[in-house]
Amino acid sequence: MLVLGIETSCDETGIAIYDADRGLIAHTVYSQTDVHAQFGGVVPELASRDHVRKLIPLIEEALGKAALTINDVQGIAYTKGPGLVGALLAGAMLGRALGFALGIPTIGVHHLEGHLLAPFLEPNPPSFPFLALLISGGHTELVKVEGLGRYQIIGDTLDDAVGEAFDKTGKLLGLGYPGGAALAKLAEQGQAGRFHFPRPMVDRPGLDFSFSGLKTFALNTVQQHGQDDQTRADIALAFQYAVVETLMIKCRRALQATGLQRLVVAGGVGANQALRQALAEMCEKRQVSLYFPRLEFCTDNGAMIAYVGCQRLLAGEREELGVEVYPRWPLDRLRSA
Repeated sequence: MLVLGIETSCDETGIAIYDADRGLIAHTVYSQTDVHAQFGGVVPELASRDHVRKLIPLIEEALGKAALTINDVQGIAYTKGPGLVGALLAGAMLGRALGFALGIPTIGVHHLEGHLLAPFLEPNPPSFPFLALLISGGHTELVKVEGLGRYQIIGDTLDDAVGEAFDKTGKLLGLGYPGGAALAKLAEQGQAGRFHFPRPMVDRPGLDFSFSGLKTFALNTVQQHGQDDQTRADIALAFQYAVVETLMIKCRRALQATGLQRLVVAGGVGANQALRQALAEMCEKRQVSLYFPRLEFCTDNGAMIAYVGCQRLLAGEREELGVEVYPRWPLDRLRSA
């Protein structure tokens, strides 16, 4: 089955073509970072309008890369949630309209399921079951994954997601949007040991997270020690150390609690190199297999949506007539395939 994937949950327009037999054939992504940078964050109305402008040209681009026409497509998958409602509707309405016009099945895909299964786009994917650390701007979760649609959330954030904490701390340090990537780059110039940030909720049992306190600690540190370049870099490094160690401790606990020997790290924060190195060292010591998507599939993309959509369409799932999107959609309420 040849599936067209459409991702429009936030500020990336992602299009991909996935074949059940040949794998990923083509994909393209347009990022709206420049559109939203002047506002310091995503403006939902602007995101929706930009998706509408870019969707058709990107579909044509992906089809051109694959040397296919729209009539070769046998199924369409689009992001149904969670995300910004206007952005979701842009992709969902186009996907449903194309499916109706072409007489082919369509399926709405859970955005986080796409991230969880993005490593299956790689040559050596994990096998079920595995533990997943899902870390992005909107989510921080530890998930026990037993199969397609069989997800148990065993750890969640009580307040801010880790990506949001990175971005907001970056903003405190006067960095541009998106702040998380800029903070990680600034941390490369930091001197270790000057500042020590707390590791939230590691001194108590359980697998839940909390990152709002780290933002407050960063704010107080900036106010007390100033904003010269070296101080900013030292604060960035100390903040990153705290986040990385916290995530590593929680992953270690979750592996011990579940007995699983495979760890998948997915979502935009999974691109952080300090985190990748720390988790790789931890997994090597514990003889745990570690899986990351390639960097271009850590952030939002159409390839992960096309892959999940293909699996669910092959399992016989279809959308009913009409268009529904879910700005909030718990991952553990998905149907198993």
